[in-house]
Amino acid sequence: MLKDVKYVMGSDPTGNIARLFGVYDEETGLALRGTFIIDPDGKLLNSEVNFYNMGRNIEELERKVKANIHLAKNADEGCPAQWKDEGDKTLKPSADLVGKVFEALE
Repeated sequence: MLKDVKYVMGSDPTGNIARLFGVYDEETGLALRGTFIIDPDGKLLNSEVNFYNMGRNIEELERKVKANIHLAKNADEGCPAQWKDEGDKTLKPSADLVGKVFEALE
C-alpha cells in the first residue's frame, strides 16, 4: 500500500516535471514512464525511460539505488550488472578490463 512507501513520491498534474526530464509527449499529453535516481546534491545518477505500457522493475531500481550508495563510498569501483548488495564482487575499471569483464567476475 502507498502508506508503506518509504521514499519520496510526487505528482505532476501539469506535466511540467515530465517536460523538465524530457519524458512528456506533447502529442498525447502523456508522460513516458521515467525513473530517475538523483543524489542528495541534485546530481542525476541514473535514468530509465520506458514506453507507456512497459512496467518498471522495483528490484532493479532497488539494486541501482544500493549500487549508487556503494559507489558513492567506493568511487574507484564499478558494480557489474549482477551486483545486488554489499559484499558482492565489484570491479576496478581500467583499460585492461575492456572485453574481459566476464573473466574478471569468475
